[in-house]
Amino acid sequence: MPLKMRRAAASLGGSLRGICGARAGLAGATVLALCLLLTALSFYGLIGFGRGGLDTRLLADPYFHSLLQFSFKQAGLSALLSLLLAWPVARALYYHPGLALQRSFLRLCLLGFCMPTLVLITGLVALLGRNGLLTPLLGENWNLYGLGGILIAHVYLNLPFAVRALLLALQHIPDSSWRLAAQLKLGPWQRLRLIEWPALQISLLPLFGFIFVLCFNSFAVVLALGGGPRATTIEVAIYQALKYDFNIPEALTLAWIQLLIAGSLFLLLARLGSAHWLGVDSARRTRAPRPAAPARTLHLLVYATAWLSLTLPILALLPGLLDADLQRFDWPAILRPALITLILGLGAGFGALGAAYLMLLPVRRARIQHQTKRALALEWLSTHTLVAPALVLSVGLYILLLPRLDLDRYGILLVLLLNTAVVIPFAVQQLRPRLLQFDRHYDRLGRSLKLGVRARLAVEWRFARGACLASLGLVMLLAMGDVAIFSIFGSADWTTLPWLIYGYAGTYRLEEASVASLLLLGLCALVLLIFERERPDA
Repeated sequence: MPLKMRRAAASLGGSLRGICGARAGLAGATVLALCLLLTALSFYGLIGFGRGGLDTRLLADPYFHSLLQFSFKQAGLSALLSLLLAWPVARALYYHPGLALQRSFLRLCLLGFCMPTLVLITGLVALLGRNGLLTPLLGENWNLYGLGGILIAHVYLNLPFAVRALLLALQHIPDSSWRLAAQLKLGPWQRLRLIEWPALQISLLPLFGFIFVLCFNSFAVVLALGGGPRATTIEVAIYQALKYDFNIPEALTLAWIQLLIAGSLFLLLARLGSAHWLGVDSARRTRAPRPAAPARTLHLLVYATAWLSLTLPILALLPGLLDADLQRFDWPAILRPALITLILGLGAGFGALGAAYLMLLPVRRARIQHQTKRALALEWLSTHTLVAPALVLSVGLYILLLPRLDLDRYGILLVLLLNTAVVIPFAVQQLRPRLLQFDRHYDRLGRSLKLGVRARLAVEWRFARGACLASLGLVMLLAMGDVAIFSIFGSADWTTLPWLIYGYAGTYRLEEASVASLLLLGLCALVLLIFERERPDA
């Protein structure tokens, strides 16, 4: 082929790849814009209905000050306790990679993090409530409802997540560090200070902040276990202002305050760098030194205690199952909501996974072009629904669409849409480390080989398959446990399993609630087993 023709073909190929890349970036920007539009429409619905704007008098109200103080207090204590308790568990798993049932424990950790909140609350009430199995051992003054119950529930939900994140950080310690420590004959405390702590230090602040944001935005836990106005967060106050007082200006003011606080913190965390807790397959399996006998005994004790702590709320549901008359149980009333829950989870899971991948395309391009500020801004925008109150998004859209749409007919579609938008940040955080790792290692090679769009996607799929499947399972579990969004757009014609559990628990039908909770937990475990098998550490 003549030289001019080869140059022309290469130029045409580069132009076509540029066009394909531009189209991909445009698709990602479009999905991001639609997600932002959804949030904007939700707040517009509240603003348009309120007509009075923000209630700035609330800022001088002592009730608001106590509300803000308790929100910070419970979120800070929850995040701190989760990290402190997760650290010894992560060390036990790291120093003893051959522990019995370790893969099952890591799966249980992910299930605990994604567990539907109402299942956990039902288990905690059966275990530590007024007539709980362990309540007689805790004394007459014990009360699950209040700050103590909130912290227990938050620690249960977030400690498994922290364990996996800290274990990943430890697994990034290179073998050369341990060989050097052996040559220098460093003691246990010296290895802890000089090797372990620097590896964990990078992840601790982002991890603390992420758990803080999750607890700061907590709704169902505080609503169920708060026990009164003294233990109320901003999220619950928003619900109370909308549900009981229908005070839109107050709810809007609280919503903007929550969005400002949580959003600023999340932006700061993105600036500092996020913890790569989801890029599990990027970690190397290092050969840590074998601890001494006393340390091994302590690690095994910690590991056994962690197993017991994570399984007790689940085991507490079994007496209710045994007391229920399963032969006369109304199974159709529970199986249909279970099917609806599974379908909604699949729809939200695939939607969030596709949206997250497209949203990350402009982020990846900005990273390749070393546009750090632009990449950080796009990352924050793609995960902004993590800090936007899900309840406010739901109520805003409800008010906006009520005179324009038959919500009884199309409400299920809005439940699916909002659940997808709410879980997108988790899919983004799951996929981002793996895809950025692919770009660092293979982007130049792919461009030099002049791979087309299909060929590049095929290579990316082989590289990121585990992260994609794990992301799908994660967001499915989160969507299947939704209560807040369904409480606004839900209907008795297509009740979901979490809402059915809420109804059973609200009418003190604890036996039915236990059966429904165990069924929902079984569905979540099945999803986890199917989609987590690709993860090396699962």
